[in-house]
Amino acid sequence: MISPLAAGLPTEAPVGLVSVPSFEALYHEHFAFVWRTLWRLGVWQASVPDAAQDVFLVIHRRHADLHGSEVARSWVYGIVVRVARDYRRAQHRKGLPSGLDTDEISDPKAANPCQQLEQNEAVAVLNRLLDSLDDEKREALVLVELEQMTVPEIAELLGINLNTIYTRLRAARQDFARALARVRAQERKQP
Repeated sequence: MISPLAAGLPTEAPVGLVSVPSFEALYHEHFAFVWRTLWRLGVWQASVPDAAQDVFLVIHRRHADLHGSEVARSWVYGIVVRVARDYRRAQHRKGLPSGLDTDEISDPKAANPCQQLEQNEAVAVLNRLLDSLDDEKREALVLVELEQMTVPEIAELLGINLNTIYTRLRAARQDFARALARVRAQERKQP
């Protein structure tokens, strides 16, 4: 068999033939990721549905800007980050809490109300600790620790230098650890 290069055929698809997923495919493939990431980036639980709708409105409006399915996740994530930042700023201006309303958490595996209360308190503490980080550090920490992404994946996703992500992640872990130490110190002081 003759290779495409030897036959003088192009080895890449022409620009007009790049496979771009439909809006519906993007919606189904990324909906859970969008919803989860908005909350983890600090959008108030009651605002997550509106923020997710805003994300998909932008995706629909800018669908023509997508250049292939291989970049879809990073493109969608970039939109999620911008929408989450806008919502967090609005929340701060209005004095609203960020993240999850612990009253809305329910774990069917919790054996008793005491376990459920402990879980709600742990989520509330995690939320406060994440809120103590600036947006860039929070994004790095959330993507590595909660979304289980690698630093090279994040660098590609955000279009940022690999070392910048490592620096943000290291700083985020340090800030998170300091904030956690303060919370634990306060807990020890309380009777």
